[in-house]
Amino acid sequence: MTDATPSSGGYVFKPHERPFLAGSPANPDHPTRRKAGYLLIGIYLAVLGGFQNGLLLANLTSLQGHLALTPVESGWVTVAYNMTNACMSILLFKMRQQFGIQRFVRVAMGALLLANFVQLFDAGYQIELVSRGISGIAASCLSTLGIYYLMQGLPPKARIAGVLIGLGLSQIALPLARAISPALVAGGDITHLFDLQFALSLVAFGSVFILPLPPGEIEKAFEKLDLVTFPLLATGMALLCTFLVQGRIQWWTTPWLGWALAGAMVMIGAAFLIEHNRANPMLHTRWMTSKNILIFAVTGALMRVLLSEQGFGAGGLLATVGMINDQLVTYYWIITGATLLGLVVLIVRLDVSDLQRPLLVALALIAVAAFIDTRAGLLSRPENFYWTQAMMAFAAIYFIGSAMMEGLLRALARGMDYIISFIAVFSLSQTLGGLAGVAGLAAFQTIRTKVHLMEIGRELSLTDPAVAQAIQQRAAAYNATMADPVLRQASGAGQLIQQAGRDAAILAFNDMFFLIGVIASIAFAVLLANWLYNRARGIKPLAKELEALAAIMGGAKE
Repeated sequence: MTDATPSSGGYVFKPHERPFLAGSPANPDHPTRRKAGYLLIGIYLAVLGGFQNGLLLANLTSLQGHLALTPVESGWVTVAYNMTNACMSILLFKMRQQFGIQRFVRVAMGALLLANFVQLFDAGYQIELVSRGISGIAASCLSTLGIYYLMQGLPPKARIAGVLIGLGLSQIALPLARAISPALVAGGDITHLFDLQFALSLVAFGSVFILPLPPGEIEKAFEKLDLVTFPLLATGMALLCTFLVQGRIQWWTTPWLGWALAGAMVMIGAAFLIEHNRANPMLHTRWMTSKNILIFAVTGALMRVLLSEQGFGAGGLLATVGMINDQLVTYYWIITGATLLGLVVLIVRLDVSDLQRPLLVALALIAVAAFIDTRAGLLSRPENFYWTQAMMAFAAIYFIGSAMMEGLLRALARGMDYIISFIAVFSLSQTLGGLAGVAGLAAFQTIRTKVHLMEIGRELSLTDPAVAQAIQQRAAAYNATMADPVLRQASGAGQLIQQAGRDAAILAFNDMFFLIGVIASIAFAVLLANWLYNRARGIKPLAKELEALAAIMGGAKE
């Protein structure tokens, strides 16, 4: 059935123009000017999709101060975004199939406008939670729309590159948001940030209605059991996101976090159990738990954990030594440029017959960068991290594009109804891997900080002449403001303890960099051995999938 829309104008699509999949737009032969329009809008939407989350992450501290939030409340803002973004792509895929691409566009633009409109009124914490939850849905919609628009603007042979470009641009938006954020919140006024987000959403809204996507085909997609499975899965993912975010804030021994984790396991397990026994499942659990897909999911999640070195590791260390956002603008511009370079190299060098090579390159870059960063100290500044974090940024985009391509090929080779399962595996491994990476590294860094602080504390003794002299030097700074010598002495000792805490934190970050380097090196060695074995034996891991996909495409053309 065709997705009826006034834009179709009664035009009958040629066989090669028909949509490849129900719920996606058709691919008519556009004139050059219209192709250029689709391409520009696609680039804008793809960047905007990542920009929503990027602005949140970059300005979470400013938002916390603006709304007078506690760290726990600030954590709930992060949870609100991730819990809706984590698995909405599954529901949205079925919605496009059932109701058509045009209704999907209206929902996407409505969610985007609503999320950014309510923030204009600065209505407080509860409204901010709702807004961020809607933003998670809108970001998932925008990423898909960006890819569809890019594919309309590219020639037929290059349309698969639209998927990679859309995914890559959403990644570029994250450091880009951090690079421009200091200018937006200059003077501490975060309302300019809300104004920008709403203005950007208005431009997106106008663009998609000035140049709408071609209509597609629709089919019955939803079944009654979907109304049971999806709420179970979404609730379980929300609880898991809560556990990962609030665990590092309230610490893992907080009793209710255990109940949240248990509830997440029960909910997700129940959803998978239902899907496993369905005649026409939404999620193909047997395929999702097969050896190749499990390796794909674990590898993807592990890479997100390792790549957390950039946001939590280097960013956290720079914050520890006193760097603020205004001093990191050049740093984030360099990361943005390296991410863009990684996207270009990925597209130019992509070889679907050897998708393990980009992963090898990414792991090698991560290992080298992490080991170099272990030399960080109290005098480290952003310029000391330019090369290493550029390597990390390049690795992030170079890996994620090839990983997504591998999963997509494996799903398409099994049939169109496996796309939802691929979306679930890919999006959940990336979202949860990112959250778990920050949570795990934060726990490791906290524990190592305490260990180093105890070691430093054992060396600090008032009977030690060097320690006594250090306290006296710091106490002397208060001579003009404090008349009481005892109070000056206590203040000097407090400063010495603060310095010991910073030293311990920096040593813990170095331990974390070393751990990441070791894990990346081990993963690189294992993957390299497998890659060399396949090369020596002439084994092509995706040969069967590529043959099956070629047969499907050949049948579709006929």
